Amino acid sequence: MTISPKNILFIQVDQLTPIMIPAYGNAVANVPNLSSLASGGTVFDFAYCNSPLCYPSRSSMMSGKLPSEIEAYDNGSELPASVPTFAHYLRRAGYQTSLSGKMHFVGPDQLHGFEERLTTDIYPADFSWTGDWNSTFQEHNNDTTAFTQAGPCVRNPQIDYDEEVLHRAKRKLFNLARSSDPRPFLLVASFTQPHDPYQCEERFWDLYRDEDIDMPIVSAIPFDEQDPYTQRLLTQYRLRDFTPTPEQIKRVRRAYYGMISYIDEAVGVLLQTLKSTGRDKDTIVIFTSDHGEMLGERGLWYKRCLYEHSVRVPLIVRHPEFGAGIRVKENVSLIDLLPTMLELADPTGSLKAVDKIIGQSIVPCLKGIKRYEGTTFVECLFEGAGAPIMMVKKGSYKLITSLRDPEQLFDLSSDPKELTNLLANPSHANKYKELKCIAKEQWDLERIESAVLLSQRRRKFVHRALTAGAYTPWDFVPTDQGSGQCLRGGYAEWLSTNTLGSRFS
Repeated sequence: MTISPKNILFIQVDQLTPIMIPAYGNAVANVPNLSSLASGGTVFDFAYCNSPLCYPSRSSMMSGKLPSEIEAYDNGSELPASVPTFAHYLRRAGYQTSLSGKMHFVGPDQLHGFEERLTTDIYPADFSWTGDWNSTFQEHNNDTTAFTQAGPCVRNPQIDYDEEVLHRAKRKLFNLARSSDPRPFLLVASFTQPHDPYQCEERFWDLYRDEDIDMPIVSAIPFDEQDPYTQRLLTQYRLRDFTPTPEQIKRVRRAYYGMISYIDEAVGVLLQTLKSTGRDKDTIVIFTSDHGEMLGERGLWYKRCLYEHSVRVPLIVRHPEFGAGIRVKENVSLIDLLPTMLELADPTGSLKAVDKIIGQSIVPCLKGIKRYEGTTFVECLFEGAGAPIMMVKKGSYKLITSLRDPEQLFDLSSDPKELTNLLANPSHANKYKELKCIAKEQWDLERIESAVLLSQRRRKFVHRALTAGAYTPWDFVPTDQGSGQCLRGGYAEWLSTNTLGSRFS
């Protein structure tokens, strides 16, 4: 079956673990639009990010390469302008490409293949967030203030930012519908919620009651019983000597649900805009997150670890030509999205990837065809790691391996809570050897370790130099697109050429 090129609306959120929405079994979240999208599309039950941190995950996703392949180590890393992204590929395939919202690009190239950005980014574009393996604490890390500030609020910077993302993405959809440009479009709408701080507007807070909020599945594990990396991570977060009360945990999770409901409303606005402009029948909708959120599981919060709540992401795809209600059990990851978009945008296969990518298209899954026993790779190369910490998952087995820390082997089919390390169990020795071989074939950990340390030194030096004296920021400043809606010529022509879907004769 030949796939005709479709428009693509790509919706990404920040720090949403799939375990907290109904499409993945949660019974608390009030998200009717996401549930409708899931029932009308394909849900990937085991989708993973390739790094549980914003920038490495997003640059990896856009390039179709693992973070270590493009030096995307931490939130202060730069994506080289010479690395092709799915925005570059879709432009070559004849698409118009736009980005509204966050993509956490660092460096002077703030477009990376997009023809236009509709908003600035919410985070800095310089090297100020460079990771440091030699530092116990870093100022840009999460900390305990998230617990003392959690709850309803009137406004905060995240709400301000996401409202602008939604406004500009919605207006772009209207402008695309009344444009004479015949090219299909890729519009990325990227929101910052439900990232901490755990705060939401009162109306979303009021969708929930304290007695309905579920608590973590796995209770906090004593510090001395945690694995060494988790101990370092808790220290980084200043959580080693801070234990949130049950009331604080419930308050955080209620606010998190409120932020998810905000995102759901935004998704509903975008889907309704597609429908009202008549583009819902020729537009593919992709919904995902950059990484997950621990939300108190095992006593852990935020992300940056390799447990399931942190590394799994929601992935829902609605294609107007394929069947609804499909669930995919194979492992997939965000680096599969570049080859997927390439196949969707260029069904003839004439446009090839210019260099090696290990991701594989998930288009067969959208057709209900079993793809393969997927193998996923996840990397921890940011502050706190101290050395590369890598994850390989094949089937239900998951290996966490490192030069510094004890290895961990889990079978998620029998141990979904990841409580039993099978490494010393002889009955699982063959599976360990298989995953260890895959890891050794994929990574040279000593080389990666040296590369990370060199990159940290270089970026810290460059940042200090560039902030001495006159400072020229790399942050993207969008143009005022509002002026394009205003009268600057003849009244009748302005009105007739910009009115969409008039019912009057």
